Amino acid sequence: MKTSRVLILDDESTLRTALFRLLDRKGHNVVTAQKIDEAKNFCAPDKKFDLAIVDLNLPDGDGMEFMTFLKQLYPEIQVIILTGSGSIDLAIKATQQGAYHFLTKPFNVEELISLVDKALDHKSLQQENIQLRQEITSKYKFTQIIGESQSIKECLSLVERVADSDSTVLVQGESGTGKELIARAIHYNSPRAKGPFIAINCGAIPSELLESELFGHVKGAFTGAIANRAGRFELADEGTLFLDEIGDLEPSLQVKLLRALQEKKFEPVGSTKTVSVNVRVITATNVDLERAVEEGKFREDLYYRLNVIPIQIPALRERKTDIPLLLNHFLNNFNKNKTKTISGFSPEAMNCLINYAWPGNIRELENLVERLSILKGFGEVAPQDLPAKYKSAAACYAETGSIDIPEEGLDFNNAVDQFENALIIKALEKTGWNKNQAAMLLRLNRTTLVEKMKKKGLKSGAETSELEIGNA
Repeated sequence: MKTSRVLILDDESTLRTALFRLLDRKGHNVVTAQKIDEAKNFCAPDKKFDLAIVDLNLPDGDGMEFMTFLKQLYPEIQVIILTGSGSIDLAIKATQQGAYHFLTKPFNVEELISLVDKALDHKSLQQENIQLRQEITSKYKFTQIIGESQSIKECLSLVERVADSDSTVLVQGESGTGKELIARAIHYNSPRAKGPFIAINCGAIPSELLESELFGHVKGAFTGAIANRAGRFELADEGTLFLDEIGDLEPSLQVKLLRALQEKKFEPVGSTKTVSVNVRVITATNVDLERAVEEGKFREDLYYRLNVIPIQIPALRERKTDIPLLLNHFLNNFNKNKTKTISGFSPEAMNCLINYAWPGNIRELENLVERLSILKGFGEVAPQDLPAKYKSAAACYAETGSIDIPEEGLDFNNAVDQFENALIIKALEKTGWNKNQAAMLLRLNRTTLVEKMKKKGLKSGAETSELEIGNA
């Protein structure tokens, strides 16, 4: 058990001695005093107390005033107030001013010892929560988002600018690009950082249950509603609500979400009582919402309400210069956490990975590195260590200029598709994503190139990011 420093302040010598012995036997470092002035002599910023047991009525002052003094000196200290004449009003006042508990004399000593244990556990939990929040905040600093490509720098510049505002943000990008990571970065770098960050995937919950998840319900609202339950909007009060896959929202819920965004209030399912909240909403989707509006699948008024500040995250294939950074970042993490000793990637293996299309984006890259760290374990990753689709001739050819068919063979259609992707991306990058010039380089009609890009999902991410930033 961790040793805690405890202060006992009471003018009854018999009680002081009894408490000292009990707490000393439990391994605590105990200091006793009978007056406030005497107790203050033991208090210094570099000599912290974890817990104080303080009598309310003391010869030279008021116990609650001394508690205020302690709280100013040691904000995390737990205080138990003792009094010979207890009342509900006094107990309420003591807890409102920061006391952990209030006991009326005479009391059961075992009850006090139990309270001491609970108070110290509570303090320990508070410290763990503070440390966890600091770690989370540090994790989602902008500097923790890996990338040096122009497209990701422009994206992060926009994220940094919108973090201080309370505007609704729409994060768009393919699956696996890190939309929730961006949403968390906005939250933990905003004035709402001390509030909750509540996330919900609108596409992962059946539509008949989603309304209750978002807005909560009251007991008896439907079969199985055995108690009142707060929804995600209410849980996110004073913080941020992240609605992922917002494009999957049913039309009936789109109406209710629009009202909640406009009025900052809603009614739980089965209730006529209105609940007001102060929530910042960030949404994300890999669906083209503008097209969904044109097709009548998404409300236009809701789209414009959500799209106050749009952020487009580039796909990994559009930021190839970041691939080595990300590979080494995740490799270092897995080496550390799984006690592996992989030294890195050979130039040939790196060439294959740089020229792979990465349909699963960063999520796929992280999963691959984890797989390699487990199966390889140590040494340098070579092309033969990569799964077949990553070491295909098409992926390697773009950099090495030569085709090599692995001994176990390869998927011809997949290899040709990847090679075509690599050629199109290289032509677009070489021309600054100018489709006319890229089509000329590839000796294709512009419409053919555009159709191929559309079919393969090869979006001009850098061009889109500049447009979004310019319109923000």
